[in-house]
Amino acid sequence: MAFHPKCMASGIGSFPHPDAAAACELILNTIPEMPVWPQLSNIDFREQMEIQFSEGMPCVVLDEAKQRMYLDTSGDPTSELEKFYENIMSENLEYFKISSDYSRGIYEMEKKLTEKKFPSIQFFKNQVTGPITFGLAIVDENKRSIYYNDVFRDVVVKGITMKARWVLNRFKPLGFSQVCFIDEPILSAFGSSTYVSVQRADVVSHINEVVEAVHQEGALAGTHCCGNTEWPILIDAGVDIVSFDAYEFGDTVGYYPEQMKIFLEGGGAIAWGIVPTSEKINQETPDSLVENLKEKVKNLAEKGINEDLIWEQCLLTPSCGTGSLPVELSEKIFHHLSEVSRLLRR
Repeated sequence: MAFHPKCMASGIGSFPHPDAAAACELILNTIPEMPVWPQLSNIDFREQMEIQFSEGMPCVVLDEAKQRMYLDTSGDPTSELEKFYENIMSENLEYFKISSDYSRGIYEMEKKLTEKKFPSIQFFKNQVTGPITFGLAIVDENKRSIYYNDVFRDVVVKGITMKARWVLNRFKPLGFSQVCFIDEPILSAFGSSTYVSVQRADVVSHINEVVEAVHQEGALAGTHCCGNTEWPILIDAGVDIVSFDAYEFGDTVGYYPEQMKIFLEGGGAIAWGIVPTSEKINQETPDSLVENLKEKVKNLAEKGINEDLIWEQCLLTPSCGTGSLPVELSEKIFHHLSEVSRLLRR
């Protein structure tokens, strides 16, 4: 599927709204060409980015009092593992559904898109939490990251893969071209002493498994990391869209000019998170953000990449999700984003 966003705007998944309908209205009003279903953890802790994708995984323990989740691997998990893999082998996507208890946003957005036509929509964006972030953030009963358990690391990768397929199939009847982002914020710590035993080849392989599943469903795959990371990891994993915090780390894609050049010339796109998701938004105007992005694009072009190509393959987003911010700030961010897109497309 060809993808030439030309400064189209979209969002990262999390929103702070206590009401799903209000979040969906903001989305449809400000990013009408590439809307997204919202993750709403202020409504229910089960919408937190790892927990939201945990239904159907074996050995999950949900601690509602502490609003956290872990995997209890202390007993014999054989029967749960067998059930899990049987549903994968039979491609029973409904086993891996995200229920309304875990996502008000999916069902509210589906309702709105079913009740009314939105001719502005060119792509519909979904998201899943990436297997590296999920595996390193979620722990076992001994508080050890489940990523370091080979059996359950595969469970995480396969489970996330099936979640991506389920959500893409959920929205498929609406007829939109689709995108699914694989959110990997933890990659900003890749290579640090904390995760020294996490191997690059494994990261590429695990993300690629999800990417291939997204492609299998006829959708484009992106990966978002809201810090700095080794961006060629994502390119090597086969993503179509590299999404990053361009406001704080805008020059970092230029550290890998050859890889980025090949990526863009091959049809890849960069999602420039140029609108800050912090109080810094109060220091900016849409015009100042446009100038900021123009400077960053110029810097990348000076590395030997055609500037027109960079703009053709430019998607615009906030720098990260807005789920932890006040509602008013989130709405300001998305109104600025909408205006930045309009100004750049004049």
